[in-house]
Amino acid sequence: MRPPEFWSRPEPSPIARLLWPAGWLFEAAGRLRRMVTRPRAAAVPVICVGNLSLGGAGKTPVAMSLARRLRAAGRRPHILTRGYGGRFRGPVRVAPAVHGTAEVGDESLLLAAEAPVWVAADRVAGARAAVAAGADVLVMDDGFQNPSPRKDLSLVVVDGGVGFGNGLVAPAGPLRESVRRGLARADAIVLLGPVAGPVMARVASAAAGRRILRADLRPAAEAADRLAGRRVLGFAGIGRPAKFFETLRDLGADLAGTRAFADHHPYTGRDIDRIAAAAAQLDARPVTTAKDWVRVPETRRAGIEVLTVRVDWENETDLDPLLRPVIDPP
Repeated sequence: MRPPEFWSRPEPSPIARLLWPAGWLFEAAGRLRRMVTRPRAAAVPVICVGNLSLGGAGKTPVAMSLARRLRAAGRRPHILTRGYGGRFRGPVRVAPAVHGTAEVGDESLLLAAEAPVWVAADRVAGARAAVAAGADVLVMDDGFQNPSPRKDLSLVVVDGGVGFGNGLVAPAGPLRESVRRGLARADAIVLLGPVAGPVMARVASAAAGRRILRADLRPAAEAADRLAGRRVLGFAGIGRPAKFFETLRDLGADLAGTRAFADHHPYTGRDIDRIAAAAAQLDARPVTTAKDWVRVPETRRAGIEVLTVRVDWENETDLDPLLRPVIDPP
């Protein structure tokens, strides 16, 4: 889906206020689920990377960064994901050479570059499978609102550009639950990307003493060198395509055109034909995100540039007080 424009306004619009009762019911259902569900502990620590909003806030790159850091510390992290967009319910271990986005979704294929990944609609069953396969710590990509698995550490990722939007729960706004209730269960907040002043003020006000970690998504140096000064057509089907297009401009690319698709859009050959034709007409090279790249049919990837990004922590050592008690308990 593409988020409606009124979700991003700082104040609720008339249509948002009209939809508020539906949002209240949506959140009430989530509260009831948490009340009646008894969380089940895994045999190893569980670190959850979630958010409060629908759509992308940067959870997957943060989960990848944590897995990378855990491996560097000598741990054996496995990653749990629902496999959004794929048909497998699991638990199944992702094999990038075998599985495609139709089976396991796009994010699981990206995550598999950093650690073993398990797609599991039932996160508790997925945790058992991962532990049996040798995991000594689990990183959950999403699942903050899922009460079944007990979390030892919960990080809530917030997009620094849009924050909490109009502050209302879907369908009235972009949130899965209210900011106050969600952050009350969080151990820390990861504020990702350039931060608008009003967003910083609201996050700081809602943090209620939680640690706020600052980070950004940085393109790989070689990608910056390749794209600087080049004429490109950017296309993306992510939570905020405009964010990707702005990154291209910041790299110094000559952005001749853009094409925005819904988040997790499954590209068809016809889609790629249209993108290629538009790029040829503009004398530009198509460029997209790594998350979009895995959704492009393999036979149609030639000629498309990929921009890869990694999380760049403002102060990576800020993670240590959060991770140490979880992965190295006294």
